[in-house]
Amino acid sequence: MLLLENNIRFEINRRWVIDESTLRELLQRYKAGDLDLGEVVSSLRTMPYQDLGFAKIDHHRPLRTGFPEVVFGKGKTPLQVKEIVGSLFGHGHPVLVTKTNLETFELVAEENPYAEYQPAAQMITISEPMAQKVEGIFIVTAGTADLPIAEEARITAELMGGRVTQINDVGIAGLPRLIDVLPDLEKAKIIILVAGMEAALAGVVAGLVSVPIIAVPTSVGYGSSFEGLAALLGMLNSCAPGISVVNIDNGFGAGYLAVQMLRTLGQP
Repeated sequence: MLLLENNIRFEINRRWVIDESTLRELLQRYKAGDLDLGEVVSSLRTMPYQDLGFAKIDHHRPLRTGFPEVVFGKGKTPLQVKEIVGSLFGHGHPVLVTKTNLETFELVAEENPYAEYQPAAQMITISEPMAQKVEGIFIVTAGTADLPIAEEARITAELMGGRVTQINDVGIAGLPRLIDVLPDLEKAKIIILVAGMEAALAGVVAGLVSVPIIAVPTSVGYGSSFEGLAALLGMLNSCAPGISVVNIDNGFGAGYLAVQMLRTLGQP
């Protein structure tokens, strides 16, 4: 019996495409009592992907991580993005394309009228309702020029089921603006802080609140900012504890992480 089960599991996991015959075989073995429920779920988790030739689409990522595969648009042709979106759509999960453009969106929209273009964040979204809403995410920007990356974080978090409060333009060049919103920041469970230039706002806010901060350096600044490297190093070298830093202009990563952290902590 053990050999038979191992053979079945090998046969399931070696296949590259999830097909009906594989699922039928798996469910028939479960019905017959040859596999228990845990083994069925484990096998489904490891069924890999759909091969498009130029890309392998991971349809089972929501089962493993709680959120579907996200498409990084930069470097892909509009036609490639269109085919990937077509593969991802229709599985009951939202579709998200980051770092993309209007030309790509127009091609995607030809076959998917539900697609929306978010010009500020340069994202394509196709929303599906998320059952559970995660409360307490605050996004704070240092300046108006940081808004595109903040928008990327907000859209990502909301698409994952988060509820976001956004506070804009409270950089340290005008500290009274920050002091005025401190009562609001005290309601946050986690803060996504988006800043360019020297990004000193991250350390200042971390010294005033008791919640974790996900800091997002942006490529906003003058020549010596080195396209966001100065902001990145400023955030990494902050003497204030409680700051976690994502990569330059990675609003998507910050929004994703914020929802993931709160869900892991079991906060509704």
